[in-house]
Amino acid sequence: MVATTLLDKSQGARHSAAARIDRLPIGSFQKQIMWLVAYVFFFELGDLNNFGFAAPELRIQWKLSIATIGLITSSAFMGMFVGAIAGGWFSDKVGRKKALILTTICYSISSLLNAFAWNVPGLLVTRFLTGVGLSAMTVVAITYISEMFPAKKRGTYQGWVMTIGLFGIPFSALVAGELIPRIHYGWRLVFVFGALGLFMPLFSRRLEESPRWYENQGRFAEADKALDRIEARSIADSGPLPPLGDEPATTGKHSKFSDLFTPTYLKRTLMLIGVYVFQTLGLFGFMAWVPTLLAARGFPVVKSLLWVSIMYFGAPVGALIAAIISDKWERKYLIAITSVVIAGFGVVYGLSNAMVPIVILGFCVAMFIQTFAPLLYAYTPECYPTEIRSSGSGVAYGAGRLANSLGPMLIAFLFTHYGYKSVFVYIAATWLLVAVIITAFGPKTKDRVLA
Repeated sequence: MVATTLLDKSQGARHSAAARIDRLPIGSFQKQIMWLVAYVFFFELGDLNNFGFAAPELRIQWKLSIATIGLITSSAFMGMFVGAIAGGWFSDKVGRKKALILTTICYSISSLLNAFAWNVPGLLVTRFLTGVGLSAMTVVAITYISEMFPAKKRGTYQGWVMTIGLFGIPFSALVAGELIPRIHYGWRLVFVFGALGLFMPLFSRRLEESPRWYENQGRFAEADKALDRIEARSIADSGPLPPLGDEPATTGKHSKFSDLFTPTYLKRTLMLIGVYVFQTLGLFGFMAWVPTLLAARGFPVVKSLLWVSIMYFGAPVGALIAAIISDKWERKYLIAITSVVIAGFGVVYGLSNAMVPIVILGFCVAMFIQTFAPLLYAYTPECYPTEIRSSGSGVAYGAGRLANSLGPMLIAFLFTHYGYKSVFVYIAATWLLVAVIITAFGPKTKDRVLA
């Protein structure tokens, strides 16, 4: 055990948290993180789409227009903007583990409040609060994964987390499909289901705070203890660890939020903002609106929800693809290629009128969208050092959500004035812009040691 500790007491030498984490094999500790974060994502991703599942029934019960549905959807994205910025900053200040627990509680309670909304103003408020919690949790979670897994595996396990978590979307669609047509208040129960992430803190005791974060704060003794516990579990799983190299020790840094916009990081901050803005417009333009648009075209609500639930089973398949390929090739190029593929399938989907091609093409779009997401979630934290990693991720993620506060109203305008097909031409254009931006301006990050 002496050979694996952070401090070599005979020489006073010190090894960085990055060096010690990157030499670890995948064992029970990392898999515990994977399952717990996946559990949180299961309900987060389901809740992200729950209003889309409830909207067709709400249009009937509350006699809402497409424009009103767009306004309620936009309120959630305004909340996501606030949550992403606040969550990223909060995580950099108080630590990844504490922030993950608190943001999960926040989105779960807010989701529950949706079930008790009785009018449009009330739903505007509860969707805003839900958005705050959802995006704050996501920013914290992707940062936590990037810091707790070895460099050669962090993309793979971001993919596995999303593979498991994404079952929350089709499962929520199935729950909605069963409850909404059968019970007058069934749409309310869908939001109750989305609140079940509230149990996550009960299982979080054995999670460790990020040693990289401790180290960056100058709390070296706490980093030592956390790493000793992690390494002890790894040795129990797999035996002795590989020897450490002779890299210099890491010292605490004091970068601040505003450094994201200094010459050192401004280019990548603007690049990520552009990527997140257009991918968010494209992603939610498809995922959040398909049930409502199908119903508006005359397909029965029951059929549209069934078709959407089948389509969304493509989502975990896509994340599994990401888990397989993410650490094999340079991530920025994988992101660009996937974006182009999504654009192609999206246009063909919009030209389809029959059930079979709608379901098959929708499955493909959902699949490749969720190949894209884990790739981007692994890539984003790699663009920043520990002291502003979560803040940088939050700014980019939040900018996309802010832009999409206008996205639903734009889709409502296109659908109303130019028809169903125009929506999917617009969605394809957003994905092509993602490919151009990341190819032209994104740094390469494969196997990069996180500073």
